[in-house]
Amino acid sequence: MNASLNEKLKTVKWGEYRIDQLFVSMPIKRKIKCEDVTEKGIYPAYSSDSENNGIVGYYNTPEFICDSKNPLYVIFGDHTRTMSIARNSFSVLDNVKVLRPYLDNTNVLLFIFSVWKKQIPNHGYKRHWGIAKECLLNLPVKGEKLDLDFMESFIAELEAERVAELEAERAAELEAYLTVSGLNNYELSSEEENAIKNYHSLKWDTYNLEKLFGKSTRGKRLKGNDRITGTLPFVTAGEASEGISAYISNNVEVFEKNTTTIDMFGSAKYRNYRYGADDHVAVVHTEAVPMKASVFLTSAIHKAAHTGKFDYGHNFYAKDADALEIMLPTKGGKPDYDTMEILISAIQKLVINDVVIYADRKIKKTKEAAKQ
Repeated sequence: MNASLNEKLKTVKWGEYRIDQLFVSMPIKRKIKCEDVTEKGIYPAYSSDSENNGIVGYYNTPEFICDSKNPLYVIFGDHTRTMSIARNSFSVLDNVKVLRPYLDNTNVLLFIFSVWKKQIPNHGYKRHWGIAKECLLNLPVKGEKLDLDFMESFIAELEAERVAELEAERAAELEAYLTVSGLNNYELSSEEENAIKNYHSLKWDTYNLEKLFGKSTRGKRLKGNDRITGTLPFVTAGEASEGISAYISNNVEVFEKNTTTIDMFGSAKYRNYRYGADDHVAVVHTEAVPMKASVFLTSAIHKAAHTGKFDYGHNFYAKDADALEIMLPTKGGKPDYDTMEILISAIQKLVINDVVIYADRKIKKTKEAAKQ
């Protein structure tokens, strides 16, 4: 919450309200069972669930009708202390209370919910309504009445702040992905679209790794106790942290960026930075290959090496890398690095686009929730 909102809370006048001054507890004549709920019903069915605003499915016959006389209800989750607003007719399962608020204002209700929930101690999966209904809420007042304008504008400003934060996060994430990928946008070019479209018609051939890049290099052992803290990534076998087990300053052989490592299990990883490596790692010297083509090569190497054949009893070594046969797109009897580059660029953009779509959906849902 920003400073301006905190200052507003300090200047407002407060009054004390009982729950029965704000809500009427409604009798529930029929509680449906879990087996009665479907995904294809017409009306929402609410439970004490804390996800999806308490909606766990749908039912064809509502018990509570939302109309001009009763435009909304509040569903209180007895086990979870959740509070959901229903503006469509609905039914309920066990473990909820249905309340009819005296106020038809979503933002005001959200403000009240935030104050109310802080007054209800969390007793886990036990029921909470017995405590909740006895709470006394301190709420903004103007004169002798609730200050509806303050609560409404406060929640609206809080929601706008949250949306702005999400949009800033989206922009920062997009910029970071583009920077790491060496891209300036995530729109597919016509060349990239054609590469994806024509992927299944590519010509492929088998290539020996040593013939393509010369002999692979094996790292050298450096015991944990001998490692001196520094800035050089030191690669060992394993998936955690991409196999980087430490950052060192020891005098070790430094391998160049734009190369591929294969650990003792046959797991290949692309390295776009300089690093050291222990004796359980083989380095494939792809330095001269364009960066995105090297990423493609790493995927092909991983597919050929990480087959389950290698383990603690049977390690993958540099000699195994030299003997490795990999499948690559081919053109004129040579690896088609141009096509590999285009394909990886297209894949990176598609992944970034998915991230953008996810972020946009999150922002959209936040905005929609604010309007409900």
